[in-house]
Amino acid sequence: MESREKRHILTGGMILITVGILIILNKITAFSFNRSWPILLIVIGIGTLVQRVRDLGGWFLVTAGVIFLLIYNWQMDIQIISTYILPGLLIVIGINILRKYFRKKS
Repeated sequence: MESREKRHILTGGMILITVGILIILNKITAFSFNRSWPILLIVIGIGTLVQRVRDLGGWFLVTAGVIFLLIYNWQMDIQIISTYILPGLLIVIGINILRKYFRKKS
């Protein structure tokens, strides 16, 4: 089995387990899916990082999942995040993507 195929199986398995747990939590607790869905982003990001720790997409998913989890469950004020942190993070990610693109061209 190709290693890329193994990685997809790992991430797919992690996603299915997480969705199952979130459905159970939705049915038996007050932790409803509309509050717990950011956990799915975190798991997808972790699955990506397990495969390649330097993947910025994985880091972005984990960060976004944590931010959404804080916002939906602990009423965190998003003004600071939306004003400074998120745009700065997007700029850094964009610069890194362009840097990798031009490095491959040379």
